[in-house]
Amino acid sequence: MGMENQNTKETPTIEIPPETLPETQRRQRLIIAGLVIVLIIILVGLGFAVYALATHPTTAVVVRDIFIIFMALESLFLGLVLTILVVQIARLTNLLQNEIKPILESTNETVDTLRGTTIFLSENLVQPVIKLNEYLAVIQKMAALIGIGRKKTNK
Repeated sequence: MGMENQNTKETPTIEIPPETLPETQRRQRLIIAGLVIVLIIILVGLGFAVYALATHPTTAVVVRDIFIIFMALESLFLGLVLTILVVQIARLTNLLQNEIKPILESTNETVDTLRGTTIFLSENLVQPVIKLNEYLAVIQKMAALIGIGRKKTNK
């Protein structure tokens, strides 16, 4: 019951330098104000267009026809863009299958060869050299204990 909560660590806070905070807030406010102004202009323009078309039905027919032509041209443009997009996706798929996949396979073969070479060198060169050094060190230490071999001379 007398246990204190040891998980009372303070959460790290990121402090923003005071000179950059007002600039960021000002920029955000300008963006929001600009979006609100654009939205108001669009709504006013839409209201004006509805009023003008309702009071002048002959103009409404002309505007409708122009709008239908515009939508048909936009549909043609979107069809062209989608066709280009499909062609680009097909080219990307071809690139991945025919160029990048063989490169990755070749890289994997190279890594496997390097792995095999490393294992071969470790088993047939490094381990015998290490064992030879161990044996030589043991022989040298035994010779030093027995008193055989070179004696160090103090000058």
